[in-house]
Amino acid sequence: MNKKHFFSLFVIFFIAAGASLAALSIPKFLHSKTGQIILSPSLSATQKNFINQNLPSDLNLTADVTISAKTTLNLPQKQNYLISQIFVPITDFFSTTDNVSAHVINLKTIKSTDPNVQIIPLKKLTPTQKLLAIDDHYFLNNPAKGAIYQIFQFNGADSERVIATLQKKTIQLPAKNQILSFAQTGVTALSRRLNAVATQKSATYLSERIAPFLKEFDLTHISNEVSFAEPCSSNSSSTVLCSSPQMLDVIKAIGTDIVELTGNHLNDYGATANQSSIDQYHALKMQTFGGGKDESSAKVPLKINQKHTKITLLGYNYSTSTKANGQGANGDHPGANIYDETIATADIKAAKQRGDFIIVDIQFFECYSYPAEGVEMPSCDAPITNQRDFFRHLIDLGADLVVGTQAHQPQTYEIYNQKLIFYGLGNLFFDQIYWPGTTRSLILAHYFYKEKHLQTRIHPTIYGSDFQTKLMDQPTAQNFLQRLQQSRP
Repeated sequence: MNKKHFFSLFVIFFIAAGASLAALSIPKFLHSKTGQIILSPSLSATQKNFINQNLPSDLNLTADVTISAKTTLNLPQKQNYLISQIFVPITDFFSTTDNVSAHVINLKTIKSTDPNVQIIPLKKLTPTQKLLAIDDHYFLNNPAKGAIYQIFQFNGADSERVIATLQKKTIQLPAKNQILSFAQTGVTALSRRLNAVATQKSATYLSERIAPFLKEFDLTHISNEVSFAEPCSSNSSSTVLCSSPQMLDVIKAIGTDIVELTGNHLNDYGATANQSSIDQYHALKMQTFGGGKDESSAKVPLKINQKHTKITLLGYNYSTSTKANGQGANGDHPGANIYDETIATADIKAAKQRGDFIIVDIQFFECYSYPAEGVEMPSCDAPITNQRDFFRHLIDLGADLVVGTQAHQPQTYEIYNQKLIFYGLGNLFFDQIYWPGTTRSLILAHYFYKEKHLQTRIHPTIYGSDFQTKLMDQPTAQNFLQRLQQSRP
């Protein structure tokens, strides 16, 4: 073989070998190009550790994904984020402040410049703290607002795979349909002059200003003191009370779900009127407790199981009503559920064993320290004789919340053994306009999430000579609550 021929063969061999290597190396290069997780400097050390611990190394991403952190009051519109932590503003439970400005919240340090406001993780929120709205956005009414959100943001074509991998490990935003909201109100006595007003205008006229608010709750409770009867008197001085049948429209208009029957006047127009009224509630799918068509049904607790939350409502009359005077349920006779220590103890124990949240409503004795017409009566703000000890005793028996639903004037409230007591809620609907105190009431807005009682928010109401109940404006509400707190035990 001559040199020229040998050189030609060498060149051909070299080209072929190079081609073979290229053919092998090109696919290898293409397949080895995989995406990476890029951690932004905005992530804290804790957040980086979380990602490293929860993202597997074999995700086989096709493109890089950058993960960054942000603290915000407004969640992004695009769903390219997960929640790392939720913080909420709180203050002392007895503070009259309901709202905080976003301007006092430092998002970098997640602290408030207002010394009266603390920022805490949502998971540490308890009912004995007061959750504040942020610029009038209340978190438990709309979980997408009213909090400080620490979020992970994801950018890159393969972000969805990373989000899906981390989603179960991060905090899930509670949906509004997962939070049980329950409005508890005071005295409803749609009687006397209110019958005349309803005839002249319309029954729903009385509820026009408060109905939009109450209908927003999952559950709305009233303590209705009066049965429906026809004919029904409009005498403003009568102590024998009845509601004209059209007053049922008021109860329907506010979205009533639960009717408490612990009142003293339900048999004023006879047993038949009371029993018929209860039948009408049930026909409208309204639940009742604290009284009944007979003694047996009057004693039955109301059990609520809704949105993964179990509540037992117990209602007792501990006042002037007795079986002897015909106001208490007795045998086949309708009426209020008269308090019995042995039965109440057993009721609370049974509810506790079921794991329910226990609310005890009490129709207590009324404060009759009414002065001259038009004069305030702060002496009725405080618990009356024996009331404090009795309400606290119910907490000692195991109740989680005790509420006085009898008072025609709102009374003070307190925290006892880390449980809430409200001594009296006042008049939601009545014709008592002789004294300023009897034109007011407290609506308690209870919030529950996954079997846990998160908060009770207080909404004061007022009505005037037009008898239209409405929410108090903020300055009036603050002054009023401050006055009630001066009478705390």
